[in-house]
Amino acid sequence: MIGLLQRVTQAAVQVDGACLGQIGPGLLVLIGVERRDTRAQAERLLHRLLSYRVFDDAQGRMERSLRDVGGALLLVPQFTLVADTRKGARASFTPAASAHIGAALFEHLLQRARSEHPAVAAGRFGARMQVSLVNDGPVTFWLQAAPTE
Repeated sequence: MIGLLQRVTQAAVQVDGACLGQIGPGLLVLIGVERRDTRAQAERLLHRLLSYRVFDDAQGRMERSLRDVGGALLLVPQFTLVADTRKGARASFTPAASAHIGAALFEHLLQRARSEHPAVAAGRFGARMQVSLVNDGPVTFWLQAAPTE
């Protein structure tokens, strides 16, 4: 399971002009579910997202986590993160989980996030979404909870 996290001052996700979720300062995380992922990868990724140190401390070093600063979390499913782009001029999506499994694992991640963190919003799996954000820094990290972890 992949999480592309971006430290933001604000972010929002819309479907058909309706806002599904928006946050102030915190993390926008695009989520990709791979073919061999299980709930164990979702749990591991969530732990990393909530505890990864991307916020500045008093000395300006990235030493504080989302939990430390009390920021919000916006989770947005994005299957294109798992594309194989190593050859050709078109991405292959064979590494991606099936829609059924991907939706179930994204939902599991979302429910666990909501049970562990007070401010969580989300996009909708399988929907065509419009995502807006103000990246703070810019700060962007690629996190992966691989099946072998």
